[in-house]
Amino acid sequence: MLDMVIEENDQGILKELDDETKQIENQAKELELKGLLSNLEDKKNAILTIHPGAGGTESHDWAQMLMRLYVRWCERRGYKHEIMDMLYGEEAGIKSVTIEVTGFYAFGFLKAESGVHRLVRISPFDAGARRHTSFASVFVLPEIDDDIEIEIDPNDLRIDTFRASGAGGQHVNRTDSAVRITHIPTNIVVSCQNERSQHKNKANAMKILKARLYQKKLEEEKAKRQKLEDSKSEIAWGNQIRSYVFHPYNMVKDHRTDHETSNVQRVMDGEIDDFIYAFLLKSPQGAQSISGKS
Repeated sequence: MLDMVIEENDQGILKELDDETKQIENQAKELELKGLLSNLEDKKNAILTIHPGAGGTESHDWAQMLMRLYVRWCERRGYKHEIMDMLYGEEAGIKSVTIEVTGFYAFGFLKAESGVHRLVRISPFDAGARRHTSFASVFVLPEIDDDIEIEIDPNDLRIDTFRASGAGGQHVNRTDSAVRITHIPTNIVVSCQNERSQHKNKANAMKILKARLYQKKLEEEKAKRQKLEDSKSEIAWGNQIRSYVFHPYNMVKDHRTDHETSNVQRVMDGEIDDFIYAFLLKSPQGAQSISGKS
């Protein structure tokens, strides 16, 4: 039948067959991706945080561009996302953002994005149209289920309330609805101000704190097994995992896997699955899958 279609050059049927082939390939790739995710946390929802590096407005703008990238990625995959906390920059961009991503394997996929992301472009904020380099760090945590016990002594918490503020310093509301929680033993500080309800902000802040304490516990256990293996060391400035070059040429390159593309716009629109796939293939689970080990 295929020979007849080719011989008759039926473009409509050929396009339909091509679309079906691509759909099957994507489904097979999705199954392979999930096969590389064997850790207990991989199936969980994710809490993603972005912080700009030094550089003021330029790095604040880059952090917001990354936020848009991940929001677009969520939309493409059909994942829900909720901005739990966000601080705007004085002139443009954001000082920080924390996003809850809800969907099966959200953490397993997004853990590939943890690290420093480097941008090279002609700055729109530079009157001299000079090239600038900016950095922003992305950190991803698994959302912790209620059935996982993370003991938090209320006496170990300092809870402060303050007025939430939006872009340009405008008040979101006139009440002290924003919440900041400090876990005194670890000095971990989390805050939420996006909701008008102080109760909802406190609940979101506790959710983030619980995830960070769980991550800290995992890191401590991992450090006992393997010295100097600390996930946060990978996001120190100068140790970027990926570079996004807008000028003098177009390229996005992942320095861990050497995967790259010249289609910068496609990446900035959230199409990063190829980078995630390359990272997972290079991970210990991926290496075992390729070699056929269990």
